Amino acid sequence: MSLLGRITTDPAVCHGKPVVRGLRYPVELLLSLLASGMIADEIVADYPELETADILAALEYAAAVVRRGTTIDESRPVVRRRLTTEELIQRYRSLPRVDAVAMRREADEFFGF
Repeated sequence: MSLLGRITTDPAVCHGKPVVRGLRYPVELLLSLLASGMIADEIVADYPELETADILAALEYAAAVVRRGTTIDESRPVVRRRLTTEELIQRYRSLPRVDAVAMRREADEFFGF
């Protein structure tokens, strides 16, 4: 039986990220806790509002995302493309300029060097 019904998205909750049962526990958090080495029982003990089925639902959601290459609620693929050289140059040129020498001079004066 699918547990995906436990995973919801709402723009008003956690900026629309997928969460468990409308609570403020993003799937991303649960996956991070599992990846850090915690087991489901430890997570449920630390977060009493959660149930073991919620952890399993997060894993099922992650598997579905990987299988589809998209999030459950989005129709476009989650694909990162490489930027072209021209795009990289354009991004670099749009960065604010910093005068490192002047900053160092100000820091030296401030700290009395």
